[in-house]
Amino acid sequence: MRGIAFIGGEGPSPERRRRLSEEAALIVAADSGLMAAEDAGVTVHLITGDMDSLDDLGRLEKYPPNRVFRHPRDKDDTDTELALRLLWDRGCTETWLIGGGGGRTDHLLALRSLFERDRKPDRWVTSREDIFCLGEGAVFSPPPDVREAMRPDGISVFPLETGPWQAESRGLKWPLAGLPWNRGFFGVSNAVLEGDFEVRALRGCFLVILAREDEDGGGCN
Repeated sequence: MRGIAFIGGEGPSPERRRRLSEEAALIVAADSGLMAAEDAGVTVHLITGDMDSLDDLGRLEKYPPNRVFRHPRDKDDTDTELALRLLWDRGCTETWLIGGGGGRTDHLLALRSLFERDRKPDRWVTSREDIFCLGEGAVFSPPPDVREAMRPDGISVFPLETGPWQAESRGLKWPLAGLPWNRGFFGVSNAVLEGDFEVRALRGCFLVILAREDEDGGGCN
């Protein structure tokens, strides 16, 4: 069951937000992520966070109280963590983040750190990137809508967790097989030779980041 968390920060265009949400069984908005979802015409099922970034608290009034989980500003978890927990607690086996681009570097690094945990999101879509978590033994090939919009020279791969890591690829200008995937190692700005491509995680987990061509994105910080 797929669940989506709309979070603060720059996300894709309103049209793409709607398309990404079409097959989601559960949609949670974290704080100002509610603005991004509503402004794209996406139906939100649950809302969480401290609401310190929401433009108008009146947005909450049209939702039943049992669908709004408001937290104090002084808390141990980020709004994104709270949203992911709601998705997992309600049975979502596939979780996506929409938003989170641009903004403060510490927020960006905090989102990146979520992918180092035992339980992590499967996909993260910002205003300029489509980011996928690739578990050990998995094979990644971009969905058609992503492949059409991505930069042909904008493929980057980062190892996750503690390793060891081993990967291979098909259709990339610089093959991933045989690279020394040690801590701190990464591959950036790889390119597609022609047609489609694949990345296979033989050992360890990886983050595959695909840069998109510029689009009229935006979002809410």
